[in-house]
Amino acid sequence: MKNNSGFSWELFNESPVVGIVRGIPLDVVLKVAAVYSDAGLSTIEITMNTEGATEIITALRKEFPNLNVGAGTVCTLADLDKAVNAGVQFIVTPIIDAAVIQKAVELNIPIFPGAYTPTEIYQAWHLGASAVKIFPATQLGTQFIKDVSAPLNEIKLLPTGGVSAENIDSFFKAGAVGVGMGSSLFDKKMIDNGDFEALKNHFIRVKNEIK
Repeated sequence: MKNNSGFSWELFNESPVVGIVRGIPLDVVLKVAAVYSDAGLSTIEITMNTEGATEIITALRKEFPNLNVGAGTVCTLADLDKAVNAGVQFIVTPIIDAAVIQKAVELNIPIFPGAYTPTEIYQAWHLGASAVKIFPATQLGTQFIKDVSAPLNEIKLLPTGGVSAENIDSFFKAGAVGVGMGSSLFDKKMIDNGDFEALKNHFIRVKNEIK
């Protein structure tokens, strides 16, 4: 399906990880994004409860045209409007809000709403979700992904929460089309120490764990 946002499914499918950035300032995010891109990862989400989120989104769109730049923790139409005005290419929510999903669909912007139960997953998909974020994934595990994928096999599932380099491949083997990763991907110690070479190697390791 075409979208007006410029989101590249081709890039996402080559490295199906949504990197979730929360609470990192703009100057540091730009350094992180540079090594993120160099490592071959392509899809990055800035949560709307990050200070200066819209400025970060706009800056990333300008500086890194080869990245899919999205907004996360979008819970209201007001959040959605701010994200869209900042130039966002996809939307992620922690919950199902029908109005937010339908507006994103209307704007042809891919949206990954958060869901927990089979009914919620189906509801999000039925409303027009591009993929459904299973959150929090660690509470449910890979068996849940496998079990849900059997009857709801047309629905694209994106487990988020607790995905790490150690277990990432098991989620794909269970049927996920992608994963969301936050603190396990953006290693706080490496970022605080300014060790971006180590961070790049960490990104590469995570990417290489996807078989």
